[in-house]
Amino acid sequence: MSISPKAALLEEFALVARALSAPSRLSLLEQLAQGERGVEALAAKTDLTIANCSQHLQQLRRAGLVSSRRDGKAVIYRLTDAKTIELMSLLGIVAERSLAQVERILRGLSGGNDAPEPVSRAELAARLAEGSVTVLDVRPADEYILGHIPGALNVKLAELDQILPAIEPDADIVAYCRGPYCVLAYQAVAILRRHDIKARRLDGGLPEWREEGRAVLAGAS
Repeated sequence: MSISPKAALLEEFALVARALSAPSRLSLLEQLAQGERGVEALAAKTDLTIANCSQHLQQLRRAGLVSSRRDGKAVIYRLTDAKTIELMSLLGIVAERSLAQVERILRGLSGGNDAPEPVSRAELAARLAEGSVTVLDVRPADEYILGHIPGALNVKLAELDQILPAIEPDADIVAYCRGPYCVLAYQAVAILRRHDIKARRLDGGLPEWREEGRAVLAGAS
């Protein structure tokens, strides 16, 4: 029995929605938003077994959200379309507006206080050009090396206390991390503000910054 074009179209939309319905797959998309990676690296990053990681990646590929290429014996995955980053961001926005638990979690990450308004990417670009801001990339070093905002300092959360003496009392800090689902920037801002340092997080993260065509630097510095 044939189905109507409308029903067939909705089924394809539902295929994408089902692919987004598992936390592990959202975590994989978050990692791939930083840059392409092999299965083993993705498994290690998301605390999945290689077999389980591969199964999730196959579901994402069937939904057209990721694609792959071979590099020798390795299979390298990447996001098929940068619009997927927008989709991930919208999912987070809708959840934050609709689910009280999301708001409670984010408030907890901000030390139980209302988080300060994030800095827009346009504002950060302007302030970087002026030299009036210090930017902290609080992602792991391997993600920083894949690409980062030029001039950003790579600092782990556990190392923030160590750099506090070097931060000027009136310094203005902007922290960023992976993008739509990353909580590291929330935590970094909370730590810095507890020490009376003016800090805010970037609206979005490295993926959104890059997809707007803004400069991204690869490497350790």
